[in-house]
Amino acid sequence: MTPASNDARPEGEPVSLWVATAGTTDYPALGGQIEVDVAVVGAGIAGLTTALALKRAGRTVAVIEAARVGTGVTGHTTGKITSLHRLAYARLARSHGTGTARAYGQANEAAIEHIAHVVADEAIDCGFRRVANYTYAESDDGLELVRAEAALASRLGLPSTFTSDVPLAFPVKGAIRFDGQAQVHPVKYLQGLARAVDGEGSFVFEQTPVQQVHDGTPCTVDTEQGAVHAHDIVLATNVAFGSLGLFFLRCHPHRSYIVAGRVDTPPLDATFISADEPLRSILTVDLGGTSYVLAGGEGHRVSEAGDTAGRYNRLAGFAHDRLSVGEVAYRWSTQDGMPLDGLPYVGLVSPLARHVHVITGLRKWGLSNGTAAALILADTLNGRENRWARAFNSNRITPVASASRFITENAKTMTAVLTSKPRGRTGRDALTPGAGAVIKVGGQEIAVYKDDDGQVHSLSATCTHLGCTVGFNPSDTTWDCPCHGSRFAIDGTVIHGPAAKNLPPGPSRLPEGFE
Repeated sequence: MTPASNDARPEGEPVSLWVATAGTTDYPALGGQIEVDVAVVGAGIAGLTTALALKRAGRTVAVIEAARVGTGVTGHTTGKITSLHRLAYARLARSHGTGTARAYGQANEAAIEHIAHVVADEAIDCGFRRVANYTYAESDDGLELVRAEAALASRLGLPSTFTSDVPLAFPVKGAIRFDGQAQVHPVKYLQGLARAVDGEGSFVFEQTPVQQVHDGTPCTVDTEQGAVHAHDIVLATNVAFGSLGLFFLRCHPHRSYIVAGRVDTPPLDATFISADEPLRSILTVDLGGTSYVLAGGEGHRVSEAGDTAGRYNRLAGFAHDRLSVGEVAYRWSTQDGMPLDGLPYVGLVSPLARHVHVITGLRKWGLSNGTAAALILADTLNGRENRWARAFNSNRITPVASASRFITENAKTMTAVLTSKPRGRTGRDALTPGAGAVIKVGGQEIAVYKDDDGQVHSLSATCTHLGCTVGFNPSDTTWDCPCHGSRFAIDGTVIHGPAAKNLPPGPSRLPEGFE
């Protein structure tokens, strides 16, 4: 099959394979006031893992989710559970030393085993299976990198070997192989975690967006439907919302893309990621007797301009040409916070906080990093020492590892802030169905979208986080902020922070051609 051109409409249904095949949950929204030991904001991998670990230790918990369990970032991952994070260990050893690199690897290895035990203990039907994971090289330069990474990871005590025997359908020069890794249906796993959390004095609430949190004795989580009072609060929303802890300055938002297509061959007992650019991530899975290949990559900082259709189409071309995929069935994108110094942030939300904690900066390896972070924080809240807590400390100071990146990354953000403002226009060209634009109406920037039925929807185009101007993403049909990564649905609902408030409605009257 000939791949589509970069300008063509992307193939596939615009929804995550995992979300599309998991079924839905139906937990109630919060109604009124409740009191628990710990309130957890966010029903993704980090939040639900923390909640279950705390419940197992005898604490009562309330998980508060703005949408449905598993429909956020975790439901848009690759499904890989691994401690082999491309070429992470060489970078961590250079920036932080081998001790910290070893701690990072050990924490992620422990996360794999924790997930395996939870799946067994809670009898979660989520397709969990053991696989090997590879970082493969196609170039001589890439080969040199993977050899060095394999040797370093082995010295750190990780299950690492270098191999020239890589089970891919196209030739490669060699790879790092980590044994004892895993893959999972991430949404079904989260749904199993939620079932284990809910009940016996603990709760899962859905469709309950959080407005703000208050540190104190007790702490309070405010929502439109009521409030949760607790001794401690855990913010596990991928990116901490609002300005809490200034994590929008300490993590830069990064978006990546995945396509999934059916194949006639059974899944491989392996997952893959490339050492060379452009990055390509590969996973195969069997869902109900149908085999799918997932191809990911095309990542970029959210402030970087780019054609999302072209990114999907390049991945589709890779899947067709290299992986024997006929037609792409699903396509989706996801976003994660990339920490300045390469390590997730786990602990108190700021040095002055007393009972508000955070998990963020999972650097695109959320299933393992999010689980490791949750176990670290659960130990902290239960008064137990955790040997990896120092490496992941949310309030660490690492000038050697992060000072230069703090300057360069936030300079890029400032450029995005300045260039986002002229986005509005006053042209009168009529919108076609499925198109969106930012226009100026009475000096205000308005986000206008025309749906497939010809109905026009208008919103304020000013991001509710720090006031940048959103832009229309035609491939995902969202309004995206180029500054700090907030994303909004067509109706203005927040679908990704750090924004905590929805985009307000636009004016009742629009210029000719946009009505």
